[in-house]
Amino acid sequence: MPNKNLTKLDKAILGLRSLVMSGDYSEGQRLSEVALAEKLGISRTPLRQAMDRLVAEGLLERIETGGCRVATFTKEDIADAIELRGVLEGTAARLAAERGVATDLLDQARAALDLIDAALERPGGLDFDQYVTQNAQFHAVLTRFPGSPLIEREVDRMGLLPLASPSAFLSDQALIPDFQVSLRYAQGQHRAILDAILRREGARAEALAREHARLALMNLDRLTTTHPLPTSIVPGLALVASK
Repeated sequence: MPNKNLTKLDKAILGLRSLVMSGDYSEGQRLSEVALAEKLGISRTPLRQAMDRLVAEGLLERIETGGCRVATFTKEDIADAIELRGVLEGTAARLAAERGVATDLLDQARAALDLIDAALERPGGLDFDQYVTQNAQFHAVLTRFPGSPLIEREVDRMGLLPLASPSAFLSDQALIPDFQVSLRYAQGQHRAILDAILRREGARAEALAREHARLALMNLDRLTTTHPLPTSIVPGLALVASK
């Protein structure tokens, strides 16, 4: 159900981001404020604010003559963004091991991982929605472990770029023959990262977190080269230039 507590700006940002990521607009196409406002059912003031936000996130670009157009990315751009996320999450894991982690955050991380285990072992088959939700929760808590708003903010910023978030490829792994094996492997990495942090093994925690991010690089290559999919199926893939 829609969140009734969302502000007009929040709704504008979410709606505009969804349209951009879904590929509703072609590469370099100028966005019409009038048409967008009508399509999203909002006034032009929150729409302009939402466009400013997406420009800051890198999903839109300013046009010299005025207005905005949808940004495009190369496969290399996305790979770099994933690498940067891995570096930041690795730093968060190392600092958490060195500084220690608040009990409530550890409890949240453990709860998320337990729910992922339950999703993987559900008698009737994988609970995919629960896996996706709790995967996002674990990564969000991980970035809060070291108590650094700066790291948390930068990880969030990287995750807003197309295909760069920890959950970017999860909705598409059902289309990959061995996707459940991949999910179980990723969960094993989650457990190993948390174990390294609890043992105060900073270097190991950092290396594991960076290696974990590389799963997204493997999926990026798989979905764009080995098993290419229509851009309409993978949110954000439409923004990746074919050449």
